[in-house]
Amino acid sequence: MHFNAADKEGNQAKQDSSDLKAKVAELINSAPDDIRPKVFVSATAVGYYGTSETQVFDEQSPSGKDYLAEVCREWESTALKVNGDVRVALIRIGVVLGKDGGALVKMIPIFNLFAGGPLGSGKQWFSWIHLEDIVNLIYEALSNPSYKGVINGTAPNPVRLAELCDQLGNVLGRPSWLPVPDFALKAVLGEGATVVLEGQRVLPIQAKKLGFPFKYPYVKDALQAILS
Repeated sequence: MHFNAADKEGNQAKQDSSDLKAKVAELINSAPDDIRPKVFVSATAVGYYGTSETQVFDEQSPSGKDYLAEVCREWESTALKVNGDVRVALIRIGVVLGKDGGALVKMIPIFNLFAGGPLGSGKQWFSWIHLEDIVNLIYEALSNPSYKGVINGTAPNPVRLAELCDQLGNVLGRPSWLPVPDFALKAVLGEGATVVLEGQRVLPIQAKKLGFPFKYPYVKDALQAILS
């Protein structure tokens, strides 16, 4: 089996992240009772589910079989090793939309360069969440005892990527007609491009059951708030 430099770097990064989370769990477990944290919030990603153009994923869905899914499984498995008296919330985060970083900021220059066309086929699902909503969800997980177990950190209305691009074009005042080639997105997003290009429809069933108040449930409003 052949491994190139990128494979080795990826495997090392995965091992480093796994070691870090194991150390956190170890520190929590070894802490005296009077100072042990009452809650441990572990953030992974919707990459846990793998990708699909047709499936709908919720918190009960099985893990995927690709690299990102493997990383998420390992992180969550390590997080669950903390003592049973510590409440654990496993938040699987979608593509976070914000103005100061993340996928959106990286996508906008490509979008402008290629006249605002769809990314990939445009048919793939895009499971997103506004930065403000994911911050509030993490805060709730830290402070609200009802928040435990797996919680999908995604907006309740995922969209096809073509719709995202149409809405983005409207906000930026750009036309949407020339598709952005896959290689351009991969060059900018790296491993994260897989989720964007192949897509996944992830629903926040648990967050809705808990009554979490999404401020930005629709991508149009989220983009306008970020880019206006």
